[in-house]
Amino acid sequence: MSRRETDPAIRTVAARPPASEVHGGAAALPVLVVAPQPFYEDRGTPIAVHQLLWALGRLGNSVDLLTYPVGRDVRLPGVTVLRIPNRFGIRAVPIGLSLRKLILDAELAVALRRRLRAQRYRCIHAVEEAAFPALFLGRRAGIPVIYDMQSSLPEQLAQHWMFRIPAVRAMLDACERWLLRGVAAVVSSAGLAARVHAVAPRAEVREWVYASEPYPIDQEQVERLRAELRIPGHARLVVYAGTFEDYQGLPVLLAAIPAVCRSVPDAVFVCAGGSSNDCRAVARTAARLNLDGRLRLLPRQPRERVAALLAMADVLVSPRVYGQNLPLKIFDYLAAGRPIVATDIPAHRTILTPERAVLVTADAEGLARGIRDVLLDPALAGRLADAARTYAERHLGEAGFLRTVEELYDRVCAGETMSVRGS
Repeated sequence: MSRRETDPAIRTVAARPPASEVHGGAAALPVLVVAPQPFYEDRGTPIAVHQLLWALGRLGNSVDLLTYPVGRDVRLPGVTVLRIPNRFGIRAVPIGLSLRKLILDAELAVALRRRLRAQRYRCIHAVEEAAFPALFLGRRAGIPVIYDMQSSLPEQLAQHWMFRIPAVRAMLDACERWLLRGVAAVVSSAGLAARVHAVAPRAEVREWVYASEPYPIDQEQVERLRAELRIPGHARLVVYAGTFEDYQGLPVLLAAIPAVCRSVPDAVFVCAGGSSNDCRAVARTAARLNLDGRLRLLPRQPRERVAALLAMADVLVSPRVYGQNLPLKIFDYLAAGRPIVATDIPAHRTILTPERAVLVTADAEGLARGIRDVLLDPALAGRLADAARTYAERHLGEAGFLRTVEELYDRVCAGETMSVRGS
């Protein structure tokens, strides 16, 4: 009997046999993916991990996912989900640094050590902070490690007061240098390759371009959603879909609404993707700004409902104010084939160009002007929508994503170096 079956510290969920259909004839590889997030949830990094697991399974690999005890069980061909114990009964993990996340990360490191003693892997694919224990333990076991860099950890943690202390910041930067110089490969969100090379010039890095193909849209579902949100048939709809974290720029968007509505009286705004607490906080801000009737708030939605929401939008907006990594929502925005207005920051410019989006200053005045220009200029809106759809059709298909994953794993597992590959 294997350690997986006898170790009480590991709960096995949704074990599946290896994929029966192999893309490109690749031989199955034992791969360990370590994800320090709730899996599965319909938000950022868990969505990215889901795409990775789907691709690895589709390519014929046998995959173990070591992850938190929190999240919705999903079944993916070739993937076995191994959940760490939930000793403190944690039911939800917020985005960002928290005591709950620190507790679960410690449990994850212990479980990773046990897993590597019980099973030999060809490769460890470690997401975000899980790469630190993965590199330490992987080196001892002689297993190459891929660091999946969804964001810059020093940049992310700099929002917490403790990590602004110079000595603490210096220690964090040193840890990141050790990590980037020690792993076999770095695969990052679009926009982070420059950060990697600034810290570790000789690091090999590839940027993810995630698959995002249009969902089949049920027009009846769209109409039901419109009725549920009490959106009049004549309304012009401006949609934001994503988390409500500070860096996403929701306060800027809220402040832009009055100016837009003065020029476009039938404009209605929908913001979807926050937690219940996030939605309440945004509702309080909206009340102070007298936005009654202009704003609809939705908590985190299943992917199919998000697709319907994007399809009914007249404008899709990304008001992010900082962060070096491209928001994953941009891939879905492009696939939806709707006009996009986004702040003109380096993260957005990794994919978005003036031909594919209206890029504006990261303030309420600039955002309002961009949204207003699209709503009042049907020709501009049509050009942007066509350009977004064309880009998605050419660059965001499943076949391209599968090739990226296959090339990455072939090279890392063969001990070869990777060439830099951007978006």
